[in-house]
Amino acid sequence: MEYRKLGNTGLETSVIALGCEAFVEDNSNAMKFLDMAEEAGINYFDLFSPDPAARSALGEALKGRREKFIIQSHISSVWKNGQYERSRDLDDVKEAFEDSLRRLGTDYIDVGMIHYCDADSDWQAIKDNGIVDYARELKAEGRIHHIGLSSHNPKVAMKAIEEGDIEVLMFSVNYVYDMLPGTENVDDLWADEVYEGGFRNMDPDRQRLYELCESRGVGITVMKAFAGGDILNEELSPAGAALTVPQCISYALSRPAVATVCSGARNEEQLAQSIAYCDATPEERDYAEAFASFPRVSWSGHCMYCTHCHPCPAEINIADVTKFLNLVVAHNESNGIREGSAEFRVPDTERGHYKALSHHAGECLQCGMCETRCPFEVSIRDNMKRAERIFGY
Repeated sequence: MEYRKLGNTGLETSVIALGCEAFVEDNSNAMKFLDMAEEAGINYFDLFSPDPAARSALGEALKGRREKFIIQSHISSVWKNGQYERSRDLDDVKEAFEDSLRRLGTDYIDVGMIHYCDADSDWQAIKDNGIVDYARELKAEGRIHHIGLSSHNPKVAMKAIEEGDIEVLMFSVNYVYDMLPGTENVDDLWADEVYEGGFRNMDPDRQRLYELCESRGVGITVMKAFAGGDILNEELSPAGAALTVPQCISYALSRPAVATVCSGARNEEQLAQSIAYCDATPEERDYAEAFASFPRVSWSGHCMYCTHCHPCPAEINIADVTKFLNLVVAHNESNGIREGSAEFRVPDTERGHYKALSHHAGECLQCGMCETRCPFEVSIRDNMKRAERIFGY
């Protein structure tokens, strides 16, 4: 199993995590899923469901091994009239959180995830109704260790992150959703009519969101990496072609700030397919050539950090240089500062990461070998000149 830092939380997460689907659809799966996870080295799971039976089953499965798992459990996901609801009523939220602790048999949650916010008005309601304050109180008491937010809308997620309390973002990450503009209606993400006519390149708000999280030290945990299975099926995929499980996971993990992919496995076979990512070869993980050949999607001119441009004769890590370049530009643009203006600055974090590279953009030979290998026709030599100008070497 591979592990990554979850933003600035200090937590080290397995790159594969358990989603909640199996626990919800069949409560008896909890024990065998946690057994599989522990054996594979998975140390992270998401529990969005307030279903009492699912929570109790997980509590039983956790006995004697609570410290082996990092729990991401949702605040504002409540159980009413025998079914799940999203609530912004503070009394409901508090009751549901206490129920979660009791049924899980623990006195703390590692990541308290404010549940499912896709609209500006909803984020305002979360604040106005005291839910953010409640999350702060829980953190101060040590009953949650970090505050998170789950969302499908990059615009709302960026707004929440910029306000400063959010340490972990649970976000829907796959190449299909990444091409769509932010929307307050989550159903748009899988509506057939939205994809008519094809798409070109990543939505800029989604790109900015990932870069904002990276620059602020907000870790991303991924949901919907397989788009409910649609992008694993050629007939259902909006791109007109299918990806494999390792390719989907590899794509999600290549986005800035992403630490772990929550596998929405509904059975042991599906979980095993996600775990197998760790033993997949670089060729099996590679998504770039598949993307370049999609019949209804174009990524031309957009760096996907896929590393097909490597190796560089000057030994420059082109993908990392490009990522740090994009992070600096995104940081300034988020503050209304354009490249070339007197106010344009390189944040200390990106400056430090860039400095730590063994070779820098100023060493580029401008030979163009990287561009002949790039599946997306990125102007890499121009990016190296730009990075040298911004970083100074």
